[in-house]
Amino acid sequence: MDELDAEQGLAHVAGHLARCLASSEHLLLVAEDSRGQVVGYANVHWLPYLFKPGPEAYVSELFVRQDRTGQGVGRALLAALESEARSRGCCQLMLVNNRDRQSYQRGFYRKQGWQERDNMANFALPLAR
Repeated sequence: MDELDAEQGLAHVAGHLARCLASSEHLLLVAEDSRGQVVGYANVHWLPYLFKPGPEAYVSELFVRQDRTGQGVGRALLAALESEARSRGCCQLMLVNNRDRQSYQRGFYRKQGWQERDNMANFALPLAR
């Protein structure tokens, strides 16, 4: 994405939030500290599949402020997502984690019981805007 100024960035985020909040196919969870400061968030999408026994929950974003890592924020967000996915009859949760990210390097998802799929390749087709 091209560099956005602060006003464009806020408008971009507000547009995405509005789309997610307007549909039951998405769920956005926000973690706050005791002072009401946002310390993390997670965004999940419910994807139906014809060949699976239930929908798959795709976690598109999980973010924890750098100064709050290691304090259970990410773990709590994942637990809330798992609970919601189970209540919706999902067969699994899925996410993509860049191997260069600190969360991958620390084994964060493995420590939460997630399994890295060795038989899958993650492909992307960039669409120019």
